[in-house]
Amino acid sequence: MTAADADGWVRTRRDGAVLTVTLDRPDQLNAQTPATWAALRAVGDSLDDDVRVVVVRGEGRSFSAGLDRSLFSTDPSTPGGLGQLSGLGADGAQERIRGYQAGFRWLRSPGIVSIAAVQGHAIGAGAQLALACDLRVLTDDASIRLPEATLGLVPDLTGTSTLAELVGYARALEVCVTGRPVPAAEALSWGLANAVVPAAELDGAVATLAAAVTAPPAGAVRETAALVRAAVRNDPDTQDAAERAAQVRRLTELAGG
Repeated sequence: MTAADADGWVRTRRDGAVLTVTLDRPDQLNAQTPATWAALRAVGDSLDDDVRVVVVRGEGRSFSAGLDRSLFSTDPSTPGGLGQLSGLGADGAQERIRGYQAGFRWLRSPGIVSIAAVQGHAIGAGAQLALACDLRVLTDDASIRLPEATLGLVPDLTGTSTLAELVGYARALEVCVTGRPVPAAEALSWGLANAVVPAAELDGAVATLAAAVTAPPAGAVRETAALVRAAVRNDPDTQDAAERAAQVRRLTELAGG
């Protein structure tokens, strides 16, 4: 096993308040394995309070083409494969998947805003990683696809909830059931993408967005992000109460209390 295998082909770079997380397996279009998800989870577990923005990107011409092909094996001896997973029994398999999901869910943690920089393909697990982020900037040749149902599976890396939040029930259902790709222009019109830019401008656009997110006071951004995330689930009375409580906390801090 190489060092890259062990760390799931995930590398990080810190630049002030911005942490960049890169899938670094370009020769395999950044295909993911359970080691990738464990490495992503470890990044989330190690965040400190000074990180305000997390940028997720893929090295090379593709954000991520999804699962490593070896994982589709039904041979129970294939590490991390579908055969090994099904051999754990229902409870064991669900607990294993829960651990995989933790590598994605932290991208909406309190205190950070996450941005996916998507070029080329974001397929399956790659699409779900992009969806796990708060914001997405796509290149004009990018597409997002969730083909799991066409393979007899389901999206299980937090993708269904985040997609439905972004585009609504009918569009989310159609995309998940048909497995068709959503090109960048369509993703922008749906609100799935925050911006679409030429490939040469991706890094600059993401840097500009990260700078805009870090410009307001950290406490205000943290509270506002929490409110917006909760708004899709809260009833109006609950959300109004959350706004009141957050504003009182902000006023107290601004007053030096």
